[in-house]
Amino acid sequence: MPLHFSDAEFNARKSSAVHALRDAQLDALLMFAPESQYWISGYDTFGFAMFQCMVLTQDGQLALLTRMPDLRQAQHTSTLRDADIHIWHEREGATPADDLKELLTKMGLVSGRIGIEGQTAGLTDYNGRMVRAALGDLEDASDLIRGLRRIKSPAEIDMHRRAAALSDDAFDAALATTQAGAFEGDILAAMQGAVFKGGGDYAGNEFVIGSGPGALLCRYFSGRRHLDATDQLTLEWSGTYARYHAAMMQTLIVGHATEGEKRMHGLARDALEACEDAIKPDKPMGDVYSAHASVFDAAGMGHARLQACGYGMGAVYNPIWVDFPMFYEGNPLLMQESQVFFLHMVLMDSDAGHAMCLGHSVLVTSDGCERLSRHDPALFEL
Repeated sequence: MPLHFSDAEFNARKSSAVHALRDAQLDALLMFAPESQYWISGYDTFGFAMFQCMVLTQDGQLALLTRMPDLRQAQHTSTLRDADIHIWHEREGATPADDLKELLTKMGLVSGRIGIEGQTAGLTDYNGRMVRAALGDLEDASDLIRGLRRIKSPAEIDMHRRAAALSDDAFDAALATTQAGAFEGDILAAMQGAVFKGGGDYAGNEFVIGSGPGALLCRYFSGRRHLDATDQLTLEWSGTYARYHAAMMQTLIVGHATEGEKRMHGLARDALEACEDAIKPDKPMGDVYSAHASVFDAAGMGHARLQACGYGMGAVYNPIWVDFPMFYEGNPLLMQESQVFFLHMVLMDSDAGHAMCLGHSVLVTSDGCERLSRHDPALFEL
């Protein structure tokens, strides 16, 4: 039995995938994206780091080709039957693409029109070239399942709500441990511990933490420091439940905020609210980016902002929790009800040495969006 969703949920997902496959005039899809495999069957593993492929056919048949360590993983987490799980032979000189070709031959597909998910961390360039050498021409169908995954079912929205609650719990833990002299390692431990204690998972990438000059970074980096009596701490994190994410971002001030920091926070909050106002079903994603840029640029802070202000949330795997698409200039993709997005307002002023970031996840509703976080995007002076 799958762990997180009902058989009816998985049957509905597979039915929509089969319709999309037929609309694309494909006989089968080679799914290398772990998100696709998880979405359609519940199969949950980091085994995609090795060679692994799930096949979906026009008649709804699923077959998994994987390594021996993931045999029981598939049996335990997915809807797959034992007969659907195939193990490729690990040996010196092994070419698992040949095992995939043999599997497709047995399924009567090797001469059909086959799509492949190439835009994924689940298929390295090396393995992709090996697959094409074995199978010949394949149609890129990277967006087939990904497009279906963008619209969340009620059951998936519930997972996002649970993830958002865990994000809030992690933020409460950060607020309780952030003070002058605090050790960044203790803050991280408290935040991650809150997620685990709430029944959550590891996130799709590391929690971002940086203080002092490191508060101007948008990436995790190795190295820990103790906070000064007057300091700034930028955090970006996500609670994760059943692989579903609801990211947040916040710059905390240790001591008293300067007038410049207060101004930056006010602008970040204004931009966040402008982006929320711009989220409407059937409106292009580029509108949200424009709303964000307009606030910062009008205030003379265009030099400190980024070229994107958020992206989709979903059930995703390492190396990042970004579930495309992103909010960037001119993105014509239309937003739709029941999508989940992370909005991040990032100001990194290298000249002043100040950072100010605000962000949380939202659900697109019939006429706008709903904040999933219980926290107000306030200025925190700790």
